[in-house]
Amino acid sequence: MARELGLPMERLTLFLDRLIVFLSLLSLLTTTIARGGDRSPHPLPGVGDAGNGILTRQLFEEKEPAITDEMARGYMSNSELEEAMKEFSQRCANISRIYSIGKSVKGFPLWVMEISDKAGEEEPEPAFKFIGNVHGDEPVGRELLMLLANWLCDNYMKDPLATLIIKNIHLHILPTMNPDGFALRRRGNANNVDLNRNFPDKFFPMNDIVQIRQPETRAIMTWVKEGHFTASASLHGGALVANYPWDGSEEIRKQYNACPDDRTFRYMASVYSSSHYNMSLSKEFEGGITNGALWYPIYGGMQDWNYIHGGCFELTLEISDNKWPPANELPVLWEYNKKSMINLVASVVKTGVHGRVFSKDGHPLPASVMIKGINSMVNASSILGDYHRMLAPGAGKSYQVSVSLPGFQQKTTQILIQDSSASLDFILDPEDSSKIRYIPRIFGCSCDGTDKLELVQYLRGIQLEIYIVVSICLFFFILFKRKWFLKSVNQRHIVTPKRSIV
Repeated sequence: MARELGLPMERLTLFLDRLIVFLSLLSLLTTTIARGGDRSPHPLPGVGDAGNGILTRQLFEEKEPAITDEMARGYMSNSELEEAMKEFSQRCANISRIYSIGKSVKGFPLWVMEISDKAGEEEPEPAFKFIGNVHGDEPVGRELLMLLANWLCDNYMKDPLATLIIKNIHLHILPTMNPDGFALRRRGNANNVDLNRNFPDKFFPMNDIVQIRQPETRAIMTWVKEGHFTASASLHGGALVANYPWDGSEEIRKQYNACPDDRTFRYMASVYSSSHYNMSLSKEFEGGITNGALWYPIYGGMQDWNYIHGGCFELTLEISDNKWPPANELPVLWEYNKKSMINLVASVVKTGVHGRVFSKDGHPLPASVMIKGINSMVNASSILGDYHRMLAPGAGKSYQVSVSLPGFQQKTTQILIQDSSASLDFILDPEDSSKIRYIPRIFGCSCDGTDKLELVQYLRGIQLEIYIVVSICLFFFILFKRKWFLKSVNQRHIVTPKRSIV
């Protein structure tokens, strides 16, 4: 058959293998529409019997009921949400600012509230982000995030946790990632694309074509790469569980697939679950937490992408069994989730190891921070050289921390993480002090007198080098010009036929 079609056997085999993988992925993605969303009542491909993992939750009909006006009553519209955010930024101007990271397909701004005692300023502090309404038909998160923002503002300098968060963390809140889907009362965005399947995937070459990526997805990716976030959580609906990476596996079947920071992620998920009113009491998920690939695999998810490409430890939080509960239940859902949300944000400063990396002459360095035995790293910021490495606490748990940057000697030390965070700064020596000279940031830095003197000396050195290069170029230019001029003069003395004049 292959020879009749003119195809080499190896190419046909490769084509069939890829076709099988594609059909498996297609089957998987159509049967596992949500985390929160509907689940197929049938086992996932490759699952087999219940002994291979937790059975899929049958939370929804195969075709979800339409969201009626009565169901939507009491929820803020997009314009009302926008107005509420602007009012918040005015009322709480001393601890907040509002900014947009982009626009949806239909042009609605993706507004973010930053909450900090120095909002908008660079500080050597961790940054945490909350994202709500990833799926348009899961609106509880957007309402709870506005309640969280207002609670922090009202309790600043009154409640110890509110004060801790505002003074030590830059909290960024995006109440709706999918305003178009919310307005249309459906899961996908205006192009009917599931945004939680639209990110580049670890296991398969999905969504790698930038041109077809959704504007909401692109906005998040740019935001993460520029924001230097330590940790994150997205709020979903349709179940009650704290989900952590990995979300999928190469085998495309339900199985526990641990990421390098599995222990830390389990700790973070447990912080949320154990603080919740009843999440940890789940009969389906032990402790109210689950590994994504064990629950059911998804591909192109935001959670895994954050961890891989942003060094950001993200959880996917399912906060309500009902995706669109009556609005009068929102105060109860807020009370159930409030403590969990607050404790999760606070955990980024209450645990882990935090510090800054400097050169020998005191300049901040964007070095890489690694933990022995954990195959992942976080980077210090390029502006202040601060790093914030999430680690699970434990009774006398010891970690070996290494910091490296090309051109500098790597440094390693041992640190003990008890039940609180640890501070650890590094000063790196250049590999060759006679050749390497770290130059301070010219733009956006507040240099002291010594830095300014070094900078002036450095610029003068550049000026001298430019002068020498220009002088050499000018010499060769004049020499070339002189030869060209002499040649043209010689050519003028050559006898040529006279023109006839009529």
